[in-house]
Amino acid sequence: MSYTELLVNFTGHNMEEFTITGFDQLSHQKLLGFLIFFTYFLVLLGSVTNICIIATDRRLHTPMYILICNLALVDIMYTTSASTTMISVLLAEVKTISYYSCISRMYIYHLGDIEECLALSLMALDRTIAVSSPLRYHSILTNPRIFLLIIASWLIGLGAAVMLAVQAEGLPYCQPIIRYVFCDFPAMVRAACVDPEPYWMLGVILGIWLLGVQFTFVLLSYMKLIYTVLRLPNTESRVQVFNTCISHIIVVSSYFTPKIVVWLLTRIGLTLTRTERNNLQIVATLLPSLINPTVYCLKTKEIRGRLVQILTRKRTIK
Repeated sequence: MSYTELLVNFTGHNMEEFTITGFDQLSHQKLLGFLIFFTYFLVLLGSVTNICIIATDRRLHTPMYILICNLALVDIMYTTSASTTMISVLLAEVKTISYYSCISRMYIYHLGDIEECLALSLMALDRTIAVSSPLRYHSILTNPRIFLLIIASWLIGLGAAVMLAVQAEGLPYCQPIIRYVFCDFPAMVRAACVDPEPYWMLGVILGIWLLGVQFTFVLLSYMKLIYTVLRLPNTESRVQVFNTCISHIIVVSSYFTPKIVVWLLTRIGLTLTRTERNNLQIVATLLPSLINPTVYCLKTKEIRGRLVQILTRKRTIK
């Protein structure tokens, strides 16, 4: 059958399901599946805990905690879209996924990825204003303005992810195989019977926007923040402000570092094997969502104190 005939006879609409084969070369699939399941459980536990604490304590209904709550929601969505597929393949040994389920999970995954970046940008903006203009902070960033910024970020993310989903949905698929560990845009492009090169442009544009524009904004924000902290009059003030901001720096690093590493490796001409790409993708998906709620529970005094209060109260009742 010629390449042209393949394009005519195969489209995304007559493809009923895909088979995930990214884990086929692994010898300890159950162990990896358990680790992913346990990590996913911790992500859900930490994120839901943060959301519940912030939602039920009116004292925490401030811009910073609203942004933390938004990030927790993003973490749940982002991790769920990939983890459920990997857990199904590794533990339940169900390697097939329906066409439209794959498309929808791909959409949710990239929406979560974009929203994670935008949420971190908003949090960097919040901390920079709080440290640079503490007296004007509450007049600049009010709760209504924060909600508007969050809504705007979701609208941007929804629009960007739709473009990827529309392009993937329109591809002609001539092989029902996803050679990676879950459904994302690159995996679906490589499963189509087309030359993949022209389809990378949209992904490159989004990558430049996320790593070039958003990361640069976050980096400049924290450079401004560090500069302001160093100019504070006494050491105690510097330590106090730095301890407040260190959690944000850890969270930002956990999200951007895996992506920058992959980008740098590919830019210097290093070719990664499919297994290496899969490993980096798993780390880049699970690590930030695991670190985020953990950091905010441990490093944020108000959330940590509220959690201790709830646990102590339960023990007293028993």
